[in-house]
Amino acid sequence: MPSPSRRRFLVGLAAGPVALALSCSATDAPRPPSDDEGRRRRLPIPPLADSTLDQEGTRTFSLRAQPGTSSIVAGMATATWGYNGSILGPTLRARQGESVAVEFENALPVASTVHWHGMHLPAQCDGGPHQTVAPGGRWRPAWTIRQPAATLWYHPHPHGQTEKHLYRGLAGLFIVDDDASPDALPHDYGVDDIPLIIQDRKFTSTGALDESDATDVGLLGDTIVTNGIADAYLSVQSEKVRLRILNGSGGRLYNLGFADDREFHLVASDGGLLADPVAARRVQLSPGERVEIVVAVNPGTPALLRSFPIEARAGLPSRKAHQFGVDDSFDVLELRPYRTLAASAALPAILTHLPEPAASRAHTARSFDLQWHMINSQRMDMDRVDFCSTVDTDEIWTVRNVDDWPHNFHVHDTQFRILDVDGKPPPAALAGYKDTVYTPPGQRFRLALRFSDYTDRTRPYMYHCHLAMHEDQGMMGQFLVLAPGEEPAPEQMDMPDHAMR
Repeated sequence: MPSPSRRRFLVGLAAGPVALALSCSATDAPRPPSDDEGRRRRLPIPPLADSTLDQEGTRTFSLRAQPGTSSIVAGMATATWGYNGSILGPTLRARQGESVAVEFENALPVASTVHWHGMHLPAQCDGGPHQTVAPGGRWRPAWTIRQPAATLWYHPHPHGQTEKHLYRGLAGLFIVDDDASPDALPHDYGVDDIPLIIQDRKFTSTGALDESDATDVGLLGDTIVTNGIADAYLSVQSEKVRLRILNGSGGRLYNLGFADDREFHLVASDGGLLADPVAARRVQLSPGERVEIVVAVNPGTPALLRSFPIEARAGLPSRKAHQFGVDDSFDVLELRPYRTLAASAALPAILTHLPEPAASRAHTARSFDLQWHMINSQRMDMDRVDFCSTVDTDEIWTVRNVDDWPHNFHVHDTQFRILDVDGKPPPAALAGYKDTVYTPPGQRFRLALRFSDYTDRTRPYMYHCHLAMHEDQGMMGQFLVLAPGEEPAPEQMDMPDHAMR
């Protein structure tokens, strides 16, 4: 399959996040593009969201979900949805320990939600399918940031409609900062610290988003879109650049690396920094997963970030692998270094201290089998609570993909640690804090996690496959977090027998 970046009918961004203007002298500027490179457009950088700080110290952001028109493919207008613009949304940024609030307005013609993926927060602020906001409605969740520095994100989560809301453009990053992150990591947002939201899209002949002919993993596109446009390039001013990468697709997996097979270093996963930099030439991301990498560039020499065929075909049977796009290759982003580069600090040998995953004898054990569009042979029921967890209690969840389809597994409100994969320690790339993990067919993952700080007898959190079509079809469950000895509210008593404890 030819790279979609070779297709001449593809896009540019008419509205939405604006790329930073970078000034440079003729001596320092990147070399003139070749004919092949000339079709590329400068990568848009999602702007940092404006906020206000009140007398109590609460930092308040405003988000408005709205329809618009975007030039995803150059020269073609496409109807899209976005937050505070036509597509995607601004990057929200706050520090560990800060109190934050978001004033959300729904200006879409349909009900939607905004979920804070990877965030530890009260269930009433989670933005899942129980916090739907009607057209013209408003919602103001408020919470305190109680987790270390990480690249999180926000997106819609309406029950049964998540895939299309996400496909139409609703997504944005939420960056958490803390005082412990090493200054040696690139950290100048939009200059050497770059957000990358990678998605796939398919278009009709008139330039509309094509929402027909879903595959078994949902709407699988043949055009790669990075920060809202196809065929993007980034001018690089420094010797090293940090890429905060989100797989914002609904169903596609990516196996990211550089066309020249250069080495880079993983420095963070979903929930924050790894213990130390991990050298790699490929990193695989399923929908909803994030990774931060640091890559070195050479003056004046372009480097092409690509998605390669998924290793071992993502564990899928050969007879089915082609249905899921795992053999595809795509150009994602061209890095264009200046001829003279600013010096970058050496990567620290140690990034943070990661405690050993909790696996105490006094834990609650749960098992989750993923198959078809069900978890443990059940489809999502908004009126059924599947189990109750006790706050501040260690739990070990065993997750198995007993299907021959690709699935992954996401848990709201917490970051987990992977204890083992089929009884073996996780690879270094998966050894940090995670909230989403790809689960190949036939494999068993044991996850160590706990739900701390917040309890709620009426409002649940979710766990689900983050392939959005699978989630929409019912591959999701919900649970309450209760204080010791507490019982669910009477209206939440419709639970399986095993769910009570």
